[in-house]
Amino acid sequence: MPQGQAQGQAQAQASEAATGTGDRSRPRAVLPALCATQITGWGVVYYAFPVLNPTITASTGWSPIVTTAAFSLALVVSGLAGIPLGRLIDIRGPRAVMTSGSVLAAIALIAIAYAPNLYAFAAAWALAGVSMAATFYHPAFAALTRWWGEDRIRALTIVTLAGGLASTVFAPLTAALAEHLSWRATYVVLAVILAAITIPAHALALKAPWPPAPAPRRTHHGLGAKATARSRPFLLLAAALTLSGFAMYSVVMGLVPLLTERGASTTQAAWALGLGGAGQTLGRTLYAALARRTTVTTRTTALLAAGGATTAALALVPGPLPALTLIAIVAGLIRGNLTLLQATAVTDRWGTTHYGRLSALLSAPATITAALAPFAGAALAAPLGGYPALFLLLAALSGLAALLAYAARLPSADPDDDDDDDDDERSRGGYRHSP
Repeated sequence: MPQGQAQGQAQAQASEAATGTGDRSRPRAVLPALCATQITGWGVVYYAFPVLNPTITASTGWSPIVTTAAFSLALVVSGLAGIPLGRLIDIRGPRAVMTSGSVLAAIALIAIAYAPNLYAFAAAWALAGVSMAATFYHPAFAALTRWWGEDRIRALTIVTLAGGLASTVFAPLTAALAEHLSWRATYVVLAVILAAITIPAHALALKAPWPPAPAPRRTHHGLGAKATARSRPFLLLAAALTLSGFAMYSVVMGLVPLLTERGASTTQAAWALGLGGAGQTLGRTLYAALARRTTVTTRTTALLAAGGATTAALALVPGPLPALTLIAIVAGLIRGNLTLLQATAVTDRWGTTHYGRLSALLSAPATITAALAPFAGAALAAPLGGYPALFLLLAALSGLAALLAYAARLPSADPDDDDDDDDDERSRGGYRHSP
């Protein structure tokens, strides 16, 4: 092979490793392993609690408000802990973080199971919050973004579709275990299941070499992670996603009481909520096509505005129940798109160089407000006169989020070439080359 050709091939291979586009940077075991661990992690650490909480309160005499607050504490801790963990993943890769997080999750579940009082119960959930930050979507997204490069949308979609099955698998399993065991013994069994699946999966499947971070893009203007996080577009986008996240989770938690106010039975309202979850899964399958056909500002603004429109429709349409259920399904479809929108928000605008850290900074306030949403929504419904008025307020917040997202658009890479903003913005996401 001529020397020039060999050097060119070597440079191409180095570029592929840096951007995540080469075969060497896509270890085959990563994607199925992360699918399995996301189903298990979300199913055991997150979805088992709402199933077991009535039994916990009945057995211990603890208030449901207090036990739910302990669970919300875990979500707040998760949002805060994700920031340093994201930076660590950027530097060292996901293996150590996610494997340690799996070990910590098993320990936290055992601590929850044996908690002698509320203080120990809350402390154990705080520990579980750290494990959430180390094992849930954000570290998995960071791994796939670096390893899969321009094909990341496909990988992210597959993992989020798998994660959507967590409640389908583990809510019934948890309920079945609780019929034969105490809630404490159920958590012990779930901890064993989690440890058996996630610890070896993270330790073995994520051991491939971590590709070096690609150089910042020309549109990045040479900013580091700290300067980017303090920039006007980043702060406006964070505010938009925070408002949208608060509204979205408040709607999810308030849908059943809204529908029961409209005359639906609890079972009918639960079915509407479940069908909304099916719409969320469908929405995730459609995101790649949407991303190929729109700019990042257009799809962000449109999806946030559409979320507000469906929330307003739920507030204003009095019935019948099938019509409200259809609106709930459309709202779920939009939520599914928003999950992937947030997963790709950093790479679409600032590249993959500091993805773990910037993604954690972007999602931290949204995670915290999502933890507070159930309490805030219930507290606001009464003084506002019911859930329809609450949903109108949430729709207005989503509309404000859409305006902030539009204001967060990045300037053109070339200040003398403002006419090319849309084309440049679309190319940042790397979607033109995605299969």
